[in-house]
Amino acid sequence: MTVHFIGAGPGAADLITVRGQRLLAQCPVCLYAGSTVATELLDYCPPGARLINTAALDLEAIEQEYLRAHQHGEAVARLHSGDLSVYSALAEQLRRLRKHGIDYTLTPGVPAFAAAAALLERELTVPEVAQSVVLTRLSGRASKMPERERLETFAETGATLAIHLAIHRLEEITARLMPFYGAECPVAVVYRASWPEERMIQGTLGDIVTRLALAPIERSALILVGPALSNSGFRDSALYETGYCRRFRHEDRAGGPDTVA
Repeated sequence: MTVHFIGAGPGAADLITVRGQRLLAQCPVCLYAGSTVATELLDYCPPGARLINTAALDLEAIEQEYLRAHQHGEAVARLHSGDLSVYSALAEQLRRLRKHGIDYTLTPGVPAFAAAAALLERELTVPEVAQSVVLTRLSGRASKMPERERLETFAETGATLAIHLAIHRLEEITARLMPFYGAECPVAVVYRASWPEERMIQGTLGDIVTRLALAPIERSALILVGPALSNSGFRDSALYETGYCRRFRHEDRAGGPDTVA
């Protein structure tokens, strides 16, 4: 018996990985985060599968479901939204599975920030503007942020910020970031990217609060901030410049491509 943790992707059922879909089809038990995972994904489960919505369950109840499946020799698909590596409550589940000697696998998924960038039609890293993306959040009821991981600390670098789980504190966020990025810095608030009800509001640090007030979003939104979100004012990547010497591919004297190890 194995518990297969699967990143379900940002929402759309066809954005799950091929491996994730295949594992869903093989497991007679599926635990899924019903508040954040599209129910269409459950169509990939085999007929008669036991489907358990974990939205109302605490960690101990989820642990008991793993133990129950283990006792019956049933493989489990555990669906988490987005990718497992960020804000998935994965670590504490793995700790319990290891305590019980239950095998598990991890299958990554398309993260929410990637889906948001696709909807925005932006690359989050552009030459000589920003080459780093910071995935972060604010302190909340679930857990506090480490003191050293402050918005101001990240903002000093000029990196692109992807701020999760904090739409209700947008006014505070803009006030804290304005001294570093300036009022004209681009901002995008993206709600449920890739879902049928997806929405996006674009603006600047100076006006995004006002813009959002006209079309409120209360939850499940990602905030993207940074100069890289602008669609102009950056140079082309040197990687594709004529004459740029690549390690694994170069033009021979005759002008044809020549691949080298």
